[in-house]
Amino acid sequence: QVQLVESGGGLVQPGGSLRLSCAASGRIVNINAMGWYRQAPGKQRELVARISSDLTTNYVDFVKGRFTISRDRAKNSVFLQMNSLKPEDTAVYYCKLEHALPRRDYWGQGTQVTVSS
Repeated sequence: QVQLVESGGGLVQPGGSLRLSCAASGRIVNINAMGWYRQAPGKQRELVARISSDLTTNYVDFVKGRFTISRDRAKNSVFLQMNSLKPEDTAVYYCKLEHALPRRDYWGQGTQVTVSS
């Protein structure tokens, strides 16, 4: 079994910054990719950013230039640096681990990010 623990969420004013962290532990053999998703009230969960095993990154348009995803492969961790935060970034942010063999996805419990003055 694999466990993911997120941290770093909180309340921040518009224009501020937060850094989310996610640490994976357990029976990890081969990670295909790790990523961050978010879910706002009344909306579906959506991809924010993803980083693959070769450190290729993908971002959705609404965070490009503001968010940066990074990964510490030795520690099975992934990070999301969020700058220039907007009220519309308010959501619960989830970490996802895409395990390669066996192929299975794991999710963290989520961390709340609130952007408000």
